[in-house]
Amino acid sequence: MAFGVLLRQWRQRAGLSQEALAQRAAVGIRTVRGLETGERTDPRMGTVRSLADALELTGAERAELFAAAGRDEPLPVEPARFDPLAEAAETLRAAVEARWRREEEQRQIHDPVPLPVTWDPAPADLQDSWLNIGGEVELSGRLDQIVETYRGIGSRRLVVLGRAGSGKTVLTTRFVLDLAGDGPVPVIFGLGSWHPERAGLRDWMAEQLIRDHPFLGAPGPSGGTVAAALVDAQRVLPVLDGFDEIAAGLHRPALNALNTTTLPLLLTSRVDEYRDAVEGTDVLTSAAAVVLNDLTCDDLADYLPRTTRKKVWTPVLDEVRNGGALAKVLTTPLMVALARRIYSDTPDHDPSELLGFHDADEIERHLLSSFVPAVYGSYADRVQPWLGYLADHLTKLGTHNIAWWQFGTSSKVTGLGIGTTVGVADFVVEAVVLGALTVRGVLFAVMIGLVTGLLFGLAHWWVVRAAPLEPVRTRLRLRGRVGPSVWWRGLVGLAFGGAAGSAYGLVRAVAFWLVTPGYEMTWGVLVDIGVFGLVFGIGAGVVFGLVAALEAPLDVRSAGSPGDLIEANRRHVLGLMALFVPVFAVFVAASTGLVAGGLMALRFEVSWGPATALVIGLVGGIVGGLSYVLSLTAWGQWVVFARVWLPLTGRLPWRLSEFLDDAYRRGVLRRAGAVYQFRHARLQEYFARLR
Repeated sequence: MAFGVLLRQWRQRAGLSQEALAQRAAVGIRTVRGLETGERTDPRMGTVRSLADALELTGAERAELFAAAGRDEPLPVEPARFDPLAEAAETLRAAVEARWRREEEQRQIHDPVPLPVTWDPAPADLQDSWLNIGGEVELSGRLDQIVETYRGIGSRRLVVLGRAGSGKTVLTTRFVLDLAGDGPVPVIFGLGSWHPERAGLRDWMAEQLIRDHPFLGAPGPSGGTVAAALVDAQRVLPVLDGFDEIAAGLHRPALNALNTTTLPLLLTSRVDEYRDAVEGTDVLTSAAAVVLNDLTCDDLADYLPRTTRKKVWTPVLDEVRNGGALAKVLTTPLMVALARRIYSDTPDHDPSELLGFHDADEIERHLLSSFVPAVYGSYADRVQPWLGYLADHLTKLGTHNIAWWQFGTSSKVTGLGIGTTVGVADFVVEAVVLGALTVRGVLFAVMIGLVTGLLFGLAHWWVVRAAPLEPVRTRLRLRGRVGPSVWWRGLVGLAFGGAAGSAYGLVRAVAFWLVTPGYEMTWGVLVDIGVFGLVFGIGAGVVFGLVAALEAPLDVRSAGSPGDLIEANRRHVLGLMALFVPVFAVFVAASTGLVAGGLMALRFEVSWGPATALVIGLVGGIVGGLSYVLSLTAWGQWVVFARVWLPLTGRLPWRLSEFLDDAYRRGVLRRAGAVYQFRHARLQEYFARLR
């Protein structure tokens, strides 16, 4: 039907005149007349759309009108909606995939080929019924089929069991990389740090995500953090590695906690620990279970000769075929990987020496003890005590994570470090500003160091007794917001600065009294103490509040590797110092100058001059900033212990970061987000026993 006829028909149906339609459609009356009479036969797209809207046509009628005009109405394009969770999930996916691909390369998983990790169904008493799992599927498989096996399970809940060194870590790494392309982001969580009676699974997972990926600590779309929102929206697929590494006595509560969730997951564990938990509670609800198989002689014969061009493995393989202790040891990927590193990758090492051992435990100890010498060569004797200290330190903490912010919490060492640093800083500042070294200056430096070390040592003890110091997840950025946290931090600064200022005034008076003949301790000393307490308190309150107002979450580009996280915290703390010292120094110097002028106007005897006010401000700012950083920040504690105290006492090397990174490159350690771990728990156990 012609366009004009349709237009006239639907205009008359609507009871509109040509003038009324033109007015409603915001087009000219001549346009409407020309279209109805056929004088105009090529209406513009916008004109047709305006007429259809004015006539309130249905979808079919609109299509007919556009067709009569020789056009198709384009579908409306909805503006793309920004989904912060989708963006965060994709950023997390890229970070996870890159991290574990590097880890797989670092551990030579594919050099030359992966070890044949295979599995079979677990005993029926270790998995739920197939009615709850969601359809019976084939559970036997090999490493490259792990994702296929997992996707065949209706509930998407799988337990992978195996003895120590059986390849659970290799399997989880391959699972993450094969599944990282789409769907929820698979993330490996080391369960050793989870305390199920203190934190729910979801909350703990969110904390671990923020630890390893600081940008996920940003506010979420509906309150909380982005990490918590990703977990709650099931955009993260938890790969819970090391159920057996949960603290003794907590396996059953942990399994109960896992059974309160319906999250899809993959859980790994040694067989005995999982069986004990199941016997005390129940199986993991809706979960299938598999058990990793031992390597066979054929597996070894296909793998070990390909790891070197030297023809050295034939006697060992012959012995393995005969059974015995060596055949028993070389059934796990861990022991085979150690043997490969010691003999295939190291010149002048002959695996035939393994034939001289006749006890399985003896062979395992030999492989464990030979690993570091094979990796480090002539430096092994120097390195082993450091690795032993690390392993012992982790054992005492009850964790497998070498976290750079957990190398020490001693209030005595902290106080000693602060006292020494503050005393030297005060001595240097006074000597530079006043241009002279005096007995009073030396005495004051010693006394202020002792008092400050004592005060901040106590402050450190008070803070860490409630909760350990954690790395900051913020940066300094102008936000223009003053919330409750800003006021609270300001009040804390007021109280703490007031106490420090009063102590400063008292020490200053005592120093004068000890070295100045005829100096008397009068009521003016109390005035000094009060003035310093007030000025330092207000100054610290201003600085603390300003810092709180400027703190903002680390941005998305902040990586979560150990080195990157240390660097991010170092930048934050130095930025804090750069803000703290000038603001506090200027405030204190100006305030003490004003107070001195006021006291002089009231006929008080005041010996403060401009230089004295400047020294007080600088010393107060530098002393306060250094003391806060060294005692109350994770990076400051890293400096005190990892960079000074532990190397000074010979327990760790001076260049600790480089040592840890080198151990990672050599395959002794592995990275798990923002922390290091020993390559395997067996290595940690071995080195811990050497202490």
